[in-house]
Amino acid sequence: MNIQSILDFLENIAPSAYQESYDNAGLVVGDAKSALSNVLITLDITEEVIEEAISRNCNLIIAHHPILFKAIKSLKGNNYVERVLLKAIKNDIALYAAHTNLDNVWGGVNFKIAEILALQNPQILVPKKQILSKLTTFCPASYQETILEALWKAGAGNIGNYEQCSFVVEGIGTYRPNEKAQPFIGEHHKLERAQELRLEVIFPTFLQNKILMALRETHPYEEIAYYLHNLENTHQEVGAGLLAELPQAMPERDFLAYLKEKMQLSHIKHTKLLNKPIQKIAICGGSGFFLLKNAIQAKADIFITADIKYHEFFDAENKIILADIGHYESEIFTKDLLFEVLSKKFPNIAFLITNTNTNPVYYF
Repeated sequence: MNIQSILDFLENIAPSAYQESYDNAGLVVGDAKSALSNVLITLDITEEVIEEAISRNCNLIIAHHPILFKAIKSLKGNNYVERVLLKAIKNDIALYAAHTNLDNVWGGVNFKIAEILALQNPQILVPKKQILSKLTTFCPASYQETILEALWKAGAGNIGNYEQCSFVVEGIGTYRPNEKAQPFIGEHHKLERAQELRLEVIFPTFLQNKILMALRETHPYEEIAYYLHNLENTHQEVGAGLLAELPQAMPERDFLAYLKEKMQLSHIKHTKLLNKPIQKIAICGGSGFFLLKNAIQAKADIFITADIKYHEFFDAENKIILADIGHYESEIFTKDLLFEVLSKKFPNIAFLITNTNTNPVYYF
């Protein structure tokens, strides 16, 4: 098996197209065509992690945080980023990151936190807009199933808990072939009226090329009539943050103790307690302050995230408890998430969770 097989699977569950504009998820270093040995899973890529990969015979490191966020003009080992890249290149170790794309998908980072806290009824807090498209095309009735099957296989027709979704309408198409045409039905220079079906399917916009290729490979017409629409619809399974519920409400202090235990925290920074039970919970692993207003609007009792600045705590305005559990601490279980999904898909590959603690923050 080569490295690309692993990357293809990761791109399927957390497409790079769903990363935020500032992000740099994906393969940063390495040849995806190389044969795979072992895989090391980490939150961050540091020099110690590279050394661990070498000692454990891993030629692929899968991280949550990309090692490269900014462009570099030289590679001389002047800082830890350059030293990591040089050491990875010298030792033929590929570096891949699944970052905000893994944050934004159903079953991703925030869902892992919800799982650890035994929360129920999860839903994306802020679903993304303008990432869905609709294909409309026309075909003979005898080709309906062939075309739809190809489009579904290419990734079209999935809406929430439903798959193979489509809409079909009967109609009459007209066309007149010229002498160069090779019509599926009809004669040169003669107006043809053909019974046709109008097919419509929805698909993630980033799959457009794949969808159109499937259409062209299965459609019988020399010239395929189709058009595409970018949709304003929100994608309910892709977006920022998570909203979920405890099976039963808990007193505030009891919940904070529960949160501390389950997330293995040394401390929690939080706003003033509001003397009301906690049941509805908003979550955003990593730096999630930008979602505070959404958490309040969703009537969450507490918003769990990280990297809250001093003055930002005031913005809770006694409408919600704002809890900062630390960036590393909020995302540490992402390693387990990646290990679980990869081991299940590739049971014969050695996936190893790093023994290196990459948290750069210490407490006295």
